[in-house]
Amino acid sequence: MRQYQARQTVHATKVSRRKRDNIVAVVGLIVVATLATTAQLAYFSGPGAPEPVAEPTDDPTVAPSLPPAPEAPAPEVSEFRTWTGELALNDDIVLDIELDGEAAPQAVASFVSLTQDDFFTDLTCHRLTTAGIFVLQCGDPAGDGSGGPEYRFGPIENAPADDVYATGTLAMARQGGDGESMGSQFFIVYGESSIPSDAAGGYTVFGRVTGGLDALLSDVVDAGGEGGASDGPPAVDTTITSITIQ
Repeated sequence: MRQYQARQTVHATKVSRRKRDNIVAVVGLIVVATLATTAQLAYFSGPGAPEPVAEPTDDPTVAPSLPPAPEAPAPEVSEFRTWTGELALNDDIVLDIELDGEAAPQAVASFVSLTQDDFFTDLTCHRLTTAGIFVLQCGDPAGDGSGGPEYRFGPIENAPADDVYATGTLAMARQGGDGESMGSQFFIVYGESSIPSDAAGGYTVFGRVTGGLDALLSDVVDAGGEGGASDGPPAVDTTITSITIQ
């Protein structure tokens, strides 16, 4: 009888252990799948809004207050007019630019304000695509597609109805499916590209390059992506030297 009970105990222990191992394995698979999903990025994935920090309170019965989120510059800053200037990359690549404050006042207001605050100087252009779509993406202080100013803005302005972005277009990057997630990241279309709209719509076109694209093509684009990649950091390190507008 004792031997039978012992065998039963051993059997029960093995069954319990198998159940526990199965549960651990399932949980592990769920975690891996979640991380993989989170890692997927859209064409122009931009930064998410920073999490606000709660103000401490001495009364545990009172919910802590959150500081107000910073607001984007008002559209009026754009003066609803055309701005002209120069965008210099690596010192010797000088792009003549034109910003359309009438068609995209919110985006232009943000770009003008950040430029006047010297926000863009020394930031890298962290992404070059050379297949399917033809863009150079710049303006991220984190240098990896995750950063921006403290504020985010929307909605989308002046997106092309046919999803075709002409050569020379300046447009705002954003998170996939979120038209309120624009910050400082923008992209230069160096070759006409069809970029499909997503659930939020298209991408805000706030200006265009009117001169200097040949230098960008020969000095940066022709070298391709780092390691031969068709989507990733450019092989030639590319930095915003300065932006001047008036």
